Amino acid sequence: MAKSEKSSSKKKPKVHKELEGFEMSINSFGEINSSLDIEKLNAFLDKNVDDKKLAERDDYEEIKKPKTKKKK
Repeated sequence: MAKSEKSSSKKKPKVHKELEGFEMSINSFGEINSSLDIEKLNAFLDKNVDDKKLAERDDYEEIKKPKTKKKK
């Protein structure tokens, strides 16, 4: 017999420590709701995911380096 979809949907996937508790949903108007601030999510993705479009560029390593913040 096939597994019921209800029992498998309750299991949460394994996630990175920084994204623990992160959930996304789409409401009836098509808006994306998330439990994590978009800026934090973008910072995580920038740090942990390579951009495939930029990988072919000659200056990719320079772009990939994190920008240092200047202290006043």
